[in-house]
Amino acid sequence: MKRILQISNYMYPNRGGVEQVSRDIANALKEEANEQRIICFNEDASDGDKTTHRRETTEDEVDGIPVTRCGCVTKIHSQSISFTYPRKLKQIINSFEPDIIIFHYPNPFVASFLLKNLSPQTRLVLYWHLDIVKQKMLRILFTRQNNRLLERADLIIATSPNYIDGSPWLQKAKNKCKVIPNCFNENQLEITSEAEHIAEKLKKENQGKIICATIGRNVPYKGLRYLVQASKLLNSNYRIYIAGKNTEALAQEAAGDQKIRLLGTVDEDTRKGLILAADIFCFPSITKNEAFGIALAEAMAFGKPAVTFHIPGSGVSYVCPGHECGIEVPNRDVSEYAKAIQSLAENLELRRTFGEQAENRAKALFTTARFKDNILQVFHALDSK
Repeated sequence: MKRILQISNYMYPNRGGVEQVSRDIANALKEEANEQRIICFNEDASDGDKTTHRRETTEDEVDGIPVTRCGCVTKIHSQSISFTYPRKLKQIINSFEPDIIIFHYPNPFVASFLLKNLSPQTRLVLYWHLDIVKQKMLRILFTRQNNRLLERADLIIATSPNYIDGSPWLQKAKNKCKVIPNCFNENQLEITSEAEHIAEKLKKENQGKIICATIGRNVPYKGLRYLVQASKLLNSNYRIYIAGKNTEALAQEAAGDQKIRLLGTVDEDTRKGLILAADIFCFPSITKNEAFGIALAEAMAFGKPAVTFHIPGSGVSYVCPGHECGIEVPNRDVSEYAKAIQSLAENLELRRTFGEQAENRAKALFTTARFKDNILQVFHALDSK
């Protein structure tokens, strides 16, 4: 492997599933690739000493890898629009001359410029995170473009076999598809004394109660409102903690329910402490926008049984198989979701069994070491062709 260019949506310090996978790939290939570069849109984000601003076009590094961030003027249907991006992408392709381009999909604005500037000699790896589901007009508008991407791709990576089987797009190019599950960072899950202290405090405050927890930003596909509705069907023996960006906005939905605690965005120690204290991890996502579920895999690594909804074509049931690592119920069925929580609450042995199996599965399939092995195996095969 020589020169590799990744085309990501955004990049650290902006946090998201695609951004984390981009970073994981770059780190996995560090010892193998001669050179790497990343191009992405810029976004308002901050983490420690690193701060980025949406409208600025900048050059910096993440983990020693050069990153070009293109300033954005607006967003249309969640798609960033940048006047500088077409020029920057063309410049990088012409000057860097990548042997392999990894294009993270969906990113339809960029796909049009990539297809125009892609050299016939460059290998294209299409990293298919999810289908465009919600924006029906975009789905129709970019049908031809998607077909061109699939035809041009030398390799297509999906995060689970479920997504390949459930995606009408990937079914068209199934022979090019490989599965590489996402991973959690073991170092980020290291239990600190502060996390232990938070967990013990939560257990003491809720002595005699079943602690349920979920962590995820409050957007429709995460299904948090269904967890709130399920809570109303449970008795006072439960305490349900909901953490993540904008979860405070659920206050009206949760009004009058003393079992629910809306925490908003929490720091790493609180996040780990919350999972440690939990008896049950709730993961109520409802659409294929939830293609995998890193937070779910993390909770499993802590040995927590989960309650999930069935999402046809999503990787959630691949990450956490129902009746092996937790309980899966019909999509959006609030009553069955509450019953599943109650079943686990009333059966300690079942919680332990599912929790042990969840931990074994997470540590066997979803670690950074396993991810690196999978990436290197696939890219070595591509490089040898």
